[in-house]
Amino acid sequence: MSADDSITNLSKYLVTIPPSKFSILTMTFLSFLTGAITAYLEPQVSIFDSIVYGGSTGFLIFGLTSIMDGALTQPIINSMEGRRYMKMKHSMFISLLTMILIAVVYVVGSLISKFTVYSYIIDALILGCVLAFGLRTFIIWGTSNIGAVRSIIISAVQPILILSMVVVIVFLTSISTNIGPFSIIAVGLKGIVAGLILMIAIYSFILVVESPIRRNLGVGGLELLSLFIAQYSEGSKAMERLFEDMGEPIDTIVGVVSFKGKKGVKGLFISPCVHPGPVGNIGGGNMPTLLADSFDTFTIVSHGPSTHDFNPVSSKEICKIKKIVEKSLEDMEYSELASPFMQVESEDAKLGAQYFGDDLLILATFAPLGFDDIDFGVGLSLIKAVQCHTKAKNVVLVDCHNSFKGESGRVLPGNPEVFHLLDAAGKLEETNKKQFKMGCANDPIPELGRRSGVGQSGVKVMVMEVGGQKTAYIILDANNMVIGFRDEILKAVTESGVDSAEVMTTDTHYVNNLSGGHNPLGTRDRDVIITKVVECTQKAINDLEPVMAGARMLKLSKINTLGPTHSTELVTTISSIVAVSRIFAPLVFVLALLFVFIWVFYWTI
Repeated sequence: MSADDSITNLSKYLVTIPPSKFSILTMTFLSFLTGAITAYLEPQVSIFDSIVYGGSTGFLIFGLTSIMDGALTQPIINSMEGRRYMKMKHSMFISLLTMILIAVVYVVGSLISKFTVYSYIIDALILGCVLAFGLRTFIIWGTSNIGAVRSIIISAVQPILILSMVVVIVFLTSISTNIGPFSIIAVGLKGIVAGLILMIAIYSFILVVESPIRRNLGVGGLELLSLFIAQYSEGSKAMERLFEDMGEPIDTIVGVVSFKGKKGVKGLFISPCVHPGPVGNIGGGNMPTLLADSFDTFTIVSHGPSTHDFNPVSSKEICKIKKIVEKSLEDMEYSELASPFMQVESEDAKLGAQYFGDDLLILATFAPLGFDDIDFGVGLSLIKAVQCHTKAKNVVLVDCHNSFKGESGRVLPGNPEVFHLLDAAGKLEETNKKQFKMGCANDPIPELGRRSGVGQSGVKVMVMEVGGQKTAYIILDANNMVIGFRDEILKAVTESGVDSAEVMTTDTHYVNNLSGGHNPLGTRDRDVIITKVVECTQKAINDLEPVMAGARMLKLSKINTLGPTHSTELVTTISSIVAVSRIFAPLVFVLALLFVFIWVFYWTI
């Protein structure tokens, strides 16, 4: 598992937070329902009284206090030095979550008390408040990055408000409740001691989790979690600072094919061996769109052979790719000739190829079999093998990334697929070249978006016509596609008037910023995507005009990436923490909860 997959896979544990209005209305309803249910459990209480008086009491104790807590928590946290910003909906949702926990424990205590001599209601309420306090501390400390003491103080607000409201109602009003008489001192002492027990357990757990991350990576685990959640929920780029500190400079290559018409450069086809990750808008996550939009002409940014080790540490690194491409265009040598598109196969490997002058554009895929990233070393070996066999001056290689299998599908040195690619390269032959035409078109497909696996660039198409043969280069701004979807698109496109085609994805990780991490194209809205691809291909055909083409394989020096060393270190650290937590967390928290339960229910004053 790659380091970035280890991080992005955490997103499956995240949920989309509802708006504040939803949380407030839910707290109001559930607190009223809790009061009505517990009042009805009391003997000789009518349904009317339980609904009107019991429900109102429940709202005062649970609903009003929790809404107040939500309204207070957000501005208090934002006034402190920590996470960049906490929204009111986050604060209200935490209050809703912990109120539900308190209410459930309170109802269970009321139900048990109905069938026993002793009343456990006040003790159950204390236990619920203590559990909510612990959960709030864990959430706020882990997400706001404001420190332990401040998190504890803020987390105590809701339990204190609820217990204070109980004291006010029981001792200072004539409102009847099912709680009965109790000692304020005993309630306070039970709550404080039980809270301290949970705090010791939480602090011990955090200490165990934080130590290896801080020792190996120089950053706290809670800070890492806070930065990840900030990126997921707000699109924050603060995590880039962490990656910049960890980054390693590497040398890689960038392939570019330039098409020049009567009015100048008509289009660019770029294949950088830089990975568009790690996630969302962090680093190179949205590189295909950012790089393409930085040029004044139509630009396709494909996926060059690279894995997560080659993720840029920040979006600023993308400018280095733009600079060397722009510099190459200054002295680009163009040719009016191109060969027809050809495809060769060996075992599972397929190579699509087309000459532009003395240069060669190669599209590599294993579809319909599943695969993922082709390693940079494998890609570089393939380029050299193609150059040796064909004598091509420049070879621009594209990893089509069009049949999703996940991490197990990566093509790494030593895999059988490497030799399949090399054997296929040996079957390439140079054919007659003729003058050619090129047309291009794009559709951002705004009606879909990330949930459908479509990035900001949507679909882009280049159509080449050589001697009557029309070939469509179709690239979708997506992170791979489900197995078989490529064939569906190819069938629809070839039926619309082209002779051959290949479908590629950019491998953008902009679409990964969703619960579950991976989000391949084709899991939904297939018909819409196919229709848009066909329409875009027709527009590209209508745009055909005579052009010249030139290609260069450029060396990109000292681009800062996460690098193989830190990738391994990060994933090893995370894996070790998970392994230790599976043993330590149940042990420490079960013991803590056992001590809390005994203290709350069996200690008397």
